[in-house]
Amino acid sequence: MAEATNGSSSPEEPWPVRVVSQKIGAWIAKLGWVWVDGQVAQITRRPGATTVFLTLRDPSADISLTVTTNRDVLDLGTPDLAEGARVLLHARPDFYPGRGTLSLRADEIRQVGLGELLARLDRLKKLLAAEGLFDPRRKRRPPFLPRRIGLITGRASAAERDVLSNARRRWPAVDFRVVNVAVQGPSAVPQMIDALRILDQDGTIDVIVIARGGGSTEDLLPFSDEALCRAVSSCRTPVVSAVGHETDVPLLDYVADVRASTPTDAAKRIVPDLAEEVRLIGEARYRLDRAVRQLLDREAHRIEALRSRPALARPGVLVDRRQEDVAALRTRAARTLEHRLTSAASDLRHTHARLRALSPAATLDRGYAIVQRPDGAVLRDPVEAAAGDALRIRLAGGELTATVAAS
Repeated sequence: MAEATNGSSSPEEPWPVRVVSQKIGAWIAKLGWVWVDGQVAQITRRPGATTVFLTLRDPSADISLTVTTNRDVLDLGTPDLAEGARVLLHARPDFYPGRGTLSLRADEIRQVGLGELLARLDRLKKLLAAEGLFDPRRKRRPPFLPRRIGLITGRASAAERDVLSNARRRWPAVDFRVVNVAVQGPSAVPQMIDALRILDQDGTIDVIVIARGGGSTEDLLPFSDEALCRAVSSCRTPVVSAVGHETDVPLLDYVADVRASTPTDAAKRIVPDLAEEVRLIGEARYRLDRAVRQLLDREAHRIEALRSRPALARPGVLVDRRQEDVAALRTRAARTLEHRLTSAASDLRHTHARLRALSPAATLDRGYAIVQRPDGAVLRDPVEAAAGDALRIRLAGGELTATVAAS
């Protein structure tokens, strides 16, 4: 069977339990000494025993390990260690073959002080900010009137009463789904993450509120846990942080979509005030009515002004005025035409008189005569007629013929 320990196991050559236990112990021992950070969930000191048993829990997950140490080591490093304290210990894994259990054997234990915790939180804050978890552009606005609100808080806590009572006072029909969790201690972060996942998967939840009353810095440390901050950042549902008093600012406040200074303030932020909304609606209706009345009055005055204009009040005035203009133009045209005709007639008479004055007939009327030779030429001198010439004499009353006698 010793050879079986050096090779692989098979149905024909299986390993006995002691061999498997030895191999597990050997593999675990390879990890060596490590520094471990955790939270003390339980301390067991047995009277007369030199060994102290601790249960070390991960603050961000539901995982724990058993730690054994010498009483002198505990008294030297952390004489006042209590459950819930954050510790840093130097230990190596130890596999106990008799029971098949794993534990850590610590040779140094240090309690993490508040100053170191705050320094860690500051480093974590810078890390999350660099990753963009605090970016305002990532934050979502909760709905004006959510259908249902998810509330994560301690059981029968003052924070739960504040949120529920103030929200229902503001909007009596508001609907809540409350998930009670531990809000401090080793199990706080895992329970809050589980509750957050449950509410985020509920399609009826429009906004999630994480609430807790005031407390010491150590009590509020779960709300600055990295795992919780990342869980809130990955939520599809808007998250409201309402932790502690107004001066308390855990990292959850930076990651959440809305930061409420207190649980009471969270109730004011997630639901509107029914009385205030009714008052605002009344004011809006009053302003609307007043605006409509003013508009109607203004348009009525415009219509009245249009009706008072002559074109609408007495439409015949425009026609009468144009008729008078037409009559005046016709009179002017007639007068002008008559004047032109009279002037033309006078000019014609004067021209006719001048023509008659210049006409040979007028000369004949005064007793003169026109003597012409047979060829029609007018005689102007007696020498132009020879004896025996036949002459034509034109008078006013007719014509005569004459023969020139010898002179």
